[in-house]
Amino acid sequence: MTEYANTPKPPYYACIFVSKRTAGDQGYGAMSAKMAELAAQQPGYLGVESARDEGLGITVSYWDSLEAIRLWKENAAHQVAQERGKNEWYESFGLRICKVERDSFYKL
Repeated sequence: MTEYANTPKPPYYACIFVSKRTAGDQGYGAMSAKMAELAAQQPGYLGVESARDEGLGITVSYWDSLEAIRLWKENAAHQVAQERGKNEWYESFGLRICKVERDSFYKL
């Protein structure tokens, strides 16, 4: 990922997903790309930022409401990915949902 998500003026919501992967791909790359494409089509989606090193991955998706987040969580294709994540792709993971009250960016 090379750019920041183009979010609107706050408030909006951030879903912070942190994870440690299991070894091997096992279809993870293809599913990750599919989920990114599908999430971008969901009502209320604002953008995403993601980074991963050898151990820790962090993906922050931005949404305009808690309802939009709930609907994404309940999306049938996303639920399939969630189950595969629990059973195949992640050693551990966590999710935090936050309300963004303020943001600021600087370009040097």
